[in-house]
Amino acid sequence: MDRVRRFGWFYCIGFMAVVAIGYVPAFHDADGNLFGLFKLDLYDDSLHFFSGVWAGVAAWWSHGASRTYFRLFGPLYFADGVMGLFLGSGYLDGGIFLYGPIRQSLYAHVFANLPHLLIGGLAIWVGYRLARAPA
Repeated sequence: MDRVRRFGWFYCIGFMAVVAIGYVPAFHDADGNLFGLFKLDLYDDSLHFFSGVWAGVAAWWSHGASRTYFRLFGPLYFADGVMGLFLGSGYLDGGIFLYGPIRQSLYAHVFANLPHLLIGGLAIWVGYRLARAPA
């Protein structure tokens, strides 16, 4: 198995873990915020779940399917993080359409969207740089 497909399995497991963590009470504060920063709803869980399923199916299928996953997913997820950083809501989970811009502290904006920026940025690198390299 090549490195691009391994990253696909890593993303699959990571997204499934994100969904699972959202249901562990120890990670929620008194207001129901995950890590004291934000609430995850059905739309967020669905986005994370299907992103993980897509990564897993692509990793199982082939190198080319994994490359395509990272090339599509990376820019979409990174742009969602940029939008969330500035507006407090992203577009992939429909947040900007459902709730509009959300005013939060700078701390909440950064730490709620930093994972999206890192995950999306790494996916861009995997899809466009690592996938080009010989196996």
